[in-house]
Amino acid sequence: MKFLKTTLASVIVAAGLQAAAANAATEVRLGHVGGPGSLFEITANRFAELANERLEGVAEVNVYGNSQLGSDESMMRRLRLGSLDLSIPSTVMSSESPEFALFEMPYLIKDREHMKRVRDEVVRGPLYEAAEARGFKIIGVWENGFRQITNNVRPIVVPGDLEGIKLRTPSGVWRIEMFRSYGAAPSPMSLSEVFVALQTGAMDGQENPLIQTYSSRFQEVQDYLSMSNHVYTPAYLTAGASWNRLPEEIREVLEEVALEMEDFALEEGLRLDEETLVKMEEGGMQVNEVDFDAFVEASQTIYAKFADDVEGGQELIDSVAALRE
Repeated sequence: MKFLKTTLASVIVAAGLQAAAANAATEVRLGHVGGPGSLFEITANRFAELANERLEGVAEVNVYGNSQLGSDESMMRRLRLGSLDLSIPSTVMSSESPEFALFEMPYLIKDREHMKRVRDEVVRGPLYEAAEARGFKIIGVWENGFRQITNNVRPIVVPGDLEGIKLRTPSGVWRIEMFRSYGAAPSPMSLSEVFVALQTGAMDGQENPLIQTYSSRFQEVQDYLSMSNHVYTPAYLTAGASWNRLPEEIREVLEEVALEMEDFALEEGLRLDEETLVKMEEGGMQVNEVDFDAFVEASQTIYAKFADDVEGGQELIDSVAALRE
C-alpha cells in the first residue's frame, strides 16, 4: 500500500511538472546592434510589445539591443545555429548572399515610397529566396535608413573630398569598394567599437543613418556632417534554425506583427531623420549638402561591377529602376 501511495504521489508530481512546463511561456530572443533611442530599438520594442499582447501566456519576445548579444556577424552565426531566434541584420546580409548587395548600390532608392514598392515586388521575391538558400527566413522588411557621412577632417561635397579619409564602414565588401573608389580609406568595424575609434583618431569618420549616428553619440566626437544620402539600407527581421521549432501559432503571430511593423518603421525613420538633423545642427555639427550629380557619376563603376559579378545583378537593378516614379 505504501508503495502504491508513493507511486501515485510521484505520478501526480510528474504530471504537475509537465503541466507547469506546458504552461510556461516560450522565450523568443531578438537581438540587434542599435543603441538606446535608435530606430532599431524603437521598432524592435514596439514589435515585442504588440507580439507579447497577442502571445500572452504562450510566448514572450525579449529584446537584447545595443550589441548585447554581439556584432551583426556573431548574431547571424547564432541564427544559423539556432541559439538566437530573431535578429535585425542590415548591411551584413550582403556578406551572406550576393543578391543583398543590391542595397549597397549608391543612389538606388529614391525615397521611402519607392522603397515600399521595392520591398513588396523585389525583396519579397528573389531576396527572400536568396536568404532561405542560406538558411535564413526573413519575416519583415524594416528600415535602417538613408546613410550620411560624418568626419573630423573636412566637409564632403564631392567624392574627391573623401581622399585619404579613414572611414569606418560596416563589413559588407561593396561598401568598402564604393568608398575606396571615391578615394577614402574605408575599414570595416563593429558598431560597438566605432565611438572609441573616432575619439582616438583611429578613424576620421563613419557613415550611418542619422539616428544611428546620434544614438551612438558619434556627434560628440565628429565635426562635420555631410548629407549624402549615398545608400539606403533596409533592415530585415530574420529568423534562423530555431524558426521551425517554434509552434505554428507563435510563428503566425510573429509574422503578422512583423508585417504590421513595416510601414511603422518607415514612418519612424522619416520622423527621426527630421528631428535628429535639428539636434545635430543645434549641437554644433557643421552640416552641408553634397553634390549629388558628382556622386552619382562617380558611382557608375560600382553598378557595372555589381552587374558583372552578381548573377542576375543587372535584372535586379532594372527591376528597382522600373519602380521609380
